[in-house]
Amino acid sequence: MNHPARLRDAIAADGTTPLIGIFDMFSASVAAQHYDGMFVSGFGFAASHYGLPDIGFIAWPDIVAFVQRLRLAFPAQHLLVDIDDGYVDPETACHAVQQLEAAGASGVILEDQQRPRRCGHVDGKRILPLQEYLDKLNMVLDSRRDLVVVARTDATEEHEILRRAEALAATGADVLLVDGVRSVEWIRKVRDVIGDKPLLFNQIAGGKSPRLSLPELAELGVDVAIYSTPCLFAAQSAMDSALAGLKARDGRLPEHTSGSIGVAECLSLLEKNISRHHGRPLATAADAR
Repeated sequence: MNHPARLRDAIAADGTTPLIGIFDMFSASVAAQHYDGMFVSGFGFAASHYGLPDIGFIAWPDIVAFVQRLRLAFPAQHLLVDIDDGYVDPETACHAVQQLEAAGASGVILEDQQRPRRCGHVDGKRILPLQEYLDKLNMVLDSRRDLVVVARTDATEEHEILRRAEALAATGADVLLVDGVRSVEWIRKVRDVIGDKPLLFNQIAGGKSPRLSLPELAELGVDVAIYSTPCLFAAQSAMDSALAGLKARDGRLPEHTSGSIGVAECLSLLEKNISRHHGRPLATAADAR
């Protein structure tokens, strides 16, 4: 399959395409039962793979290996990958992008933060000089073959948000993201300055951006929505509740009912990921390009 072309088709389609943030193979297995696209969240991967906050600990070989496993288990899913700042320098960014494309990624998001970096929805972010980021972005664009590239700015000052949005829209990037955008009004302002460039919106529980439905985002001209952490935060809540209950019952497991998850239900989910069960993928119009 031509995964980047399939993602481009989804972005160009009517409405807003949702991509669900996953943090490991199991969360991806659950997400795939509900949505056609995944977002490989840096926040989630740092938490799952390292047990650390999303402040720059991810090593590019680890994210490439994760995407390789994802693609084998989920051959038809869109996989948009957060590569933070491209792992600091432009050469590393280009190498990681080429490795991810070879591994089957559909696209990547490259931000304009400088180290120490931060989650896009927390305070304390610092950004690169615009030209320095543009140089890195253009190197990445030149190094990819078909991969979808999302240019992301973490600017917070109002004039700088619009200045950078306009500059990024003039590049060969496929999609634009202003992370941590604080209001519907600012979504409209960004939409106005970027012309026909597809727009991506990121929402995270407890973050800075408003909670909006897909129809509301479509009305605002948003083409893609990423949900960075619904699986991670749900897992933390559910595990905490389950273990508190186990402790309260002095170690007695709860009764297994028709609505609960046990050995059979879990194995049934995981068996779907075995590659020989996938069959031969159907050809699509995008594959013929």
